[in-house]
This record gives sequence, C-alpha cells and structure tokens, in this order.
Amino acid sequence: MKQKTALSVEEVLFTFLGELEMFEYRMESLNHIWNVLFPTENGKWHYLRVVNYLESYVFIDITGDLKPIELQKPNSINELPEYRFPDLNGWTKLVHTARSWLQFVAKDWIAANKRVRVEYPLEYRKGIVPHALIRATFPDYFRFDLELGSEKKQKIIELVESLYLSRSENTEYEDLTANVYFNYCKIAYIAAKREDEKVDENLSGRELYRIFADGRDDGLLEIDGDSPQEFADWIDAKHPKKGIGGHPWEIKRGGNTTHITLAVYRPGYSQHNRFVVELCGEAWTRFAETLKMLYAIHEAGLPISITNPESVRRRLLAQDNIGIIPSYDSYHRANQYFPAKQDVFEVLHYKDLGRYKRRITPFITWEPLPILRPQEVVGTVSQK
Repeated sequence: MKQKTALSVEEVLFTFLGELEMFEYRMESLNHIWNVLFPTENGKWHYLRVVNYLESYVFIDITGDLKPIELQKPNSINELPEYRFPDLNGWTKLVHTARSWLQFVAKDWIAANKRVRVEYPLEYRKGIVPHALIRATFPDYFRFDLELGSEKKQKIIELVESLYLSRSENTEYEDLTANVYFNYCKIAYIAAKREDEKVDENLSGRELYRIFADGRDDGLLEIDGDSPQEFADWIDAKHPKKGIGGHPWEIKRGGNTTHITLAVYRPGYSQHNRFVVELCGEAWTRFAETLKMLYAIHEAGLPISITNPESVRRRLLAQDNIGIIPSYDSYHRANQYFPAKQDVFEVLHYKDLGRYKRRITPFITWEPLPILRPQEVVGTVSQK
C-alpha cells in the first residue's frame, strides 16, 4: 500500500483557507475578517482571526502566543516584520483543530455557536459592570473619591449639577497672558502636590511650570509674559515664537494617557477675543489630582472648566461602568475600545474579581461573541 505523504505547512494552511472561505465573513473597509472560536481536545479554547485583503491573508492567534503570519496566494508564507521566526509547526497543529471545528459548524452552525456561548471562558470575554458594585465590593479599587475628600467631592458635584462649569462666564477669559496662565499652574501644583513631590511655594508659576511640565512648550516660555496681545498671537499661531509639535499644556508629566493638561483654546463658537481654560486628567491614577486642581482654581475665583463635567460627577458617585477586558488584552488604553455611551473609564480583567466572581458575574453585561456560519444558509435547521 502506498504511504500517504504528510502535507506541507503551506498545503495545510491553504486548505484551511479554502474551507474557511465557505463561511460568512465580516467586512471592515476592504478587509474580510473571519473570527473562529473553537475548543481543543484538552478543553482549552482558542480565538483565531483571519484577515484577508486582496491576495493577502493574516492569521492571528488572539488567545494564544503564536506569532501572526501572512499567507500570499498562490502558495507563500511570510513572516511579518514585527513578528520574526513564527512557529509554523504550532500553526499547523492549531489550524488542524480549527478545520475539525469548521466541519462541526458546517453540519449544525446553531449548535456550534450555542456551545461557544455556553463554554467560551469568561476570562476571554469583554463586558461592562456597574462601578457601584465594584466600589461596594473592593474598597480600594479606583477610590479617587476618598483621595479627593468629602468636602471637595461634594463641591465639585454641586458645580456640575448647577451647570456652573457649562457657563461661559465661569470658564472663559476675555484677555489672558502667559503669566496669568502660569499663575493657574502654580495654584494647580500646590493644590495637587503628591507625597513624592516637592513643590516650593516661593517659586513663581513660570518656574514651577519649568519643573513639572512636559518641557516642550512650543515657545510659550519665550513670549512676553505680561502681554495679552503676544499671548493671543501665540494661541492663534501668529507669533514668531510659536512652535509646533510640542505639549505646552501638559502641566504634569506622565504617559500618553496618564498626564494632566491645563489647556487654553478659543471657544468653539469662534469668538476670537476670548479663551477657554480647561483641565483634563481622566486616568484614574491622576483623577484625584486633577479634581484637586479644579477645586483650588475655582476657590481662587478664576474661570475654569474640565473635560466631560457630567462624567466627572458620575465617576465620583460610581454611576459609570467598569470595563471587563479579555485576559490577553493590556490595560493600556483599554477603556478607549468601549463606546463612549457605555461610560467606561477604568478596566479590569475577569480574574481581578478573585473570590467575588460569583457575586459580580450576574451584573456583567457581556459583549456578544461573533457568530460563525456557512455562507448562504437556506432551508431548515435541526432544533437543539
């Protein structure tokens, strides 16, 4: 009897592609995307994504550690520049299991997708849970309200509820100078001083800005500090000292999502003789600092606003949501992948819930898992 020759890696992967193209795909721009969730014999679930653009197919092992690979028709495998030396043997094994799953889906796609929904691990899923429940369960999670203090918390809530922070007379300046702006900064630095910081209150706002700000000021430190005209020209990009590409408003350094800004800009309704002064520091690690600045600047009688004032109130009262993200996703910027209407500013992994999983899980609203089904499904299907 003639012995069967083992299929090459290319043959295995391109055979799988031929089978996968018999199933419906999702479109994003010109990309065709297949999401295949399937179990292995040992009970471990995998999430395989295949993205097709023209003659290129990229294989992504979302829940595993296989490096992505690219297939180019008719029969070539390429390693992606940022993912060198992929484990082709590992890909062969994974795709072999995925092919078996496709056979199951082709036979009864409803039963297959029902199994996914029942068995797919919660630590791989994405959802939202009420912040109030997390606060009541974990007294140390995201407690910027305690760091702020009850008096400041209540005052800021009142400012939001009274719409004080939404009125132009409370948030805008008619004439502003660089030195007035630096005075804002001094008030902010003193009010939000952290235990690991030394803030010399004898220094001017300009000197403190040099110490704590990002350092890329776009020429703000070089203009006449007492001239309203020079500041206006600098804001309007008419001043010869105005640079580009800097971070002049980053008054407290941090990462690209963990710094604090005190920005000045023209109102949206194009009154070019006025300026809006606005705080922003939404990362939970900087939120209390930002609100301490807001409180102090308001108490000093200066116009001030803050980004998303209504969300500030909701976060202080735990009326927003906490995002639950898959274990394979990083916390970094993860809240940005939730729609704005879901009010997600902080995220957790499901495993972070620890021994309280049974208590909290019923309150989690999970994002729907993708459906995989053959193309042009017609006729009746078996009832499960």
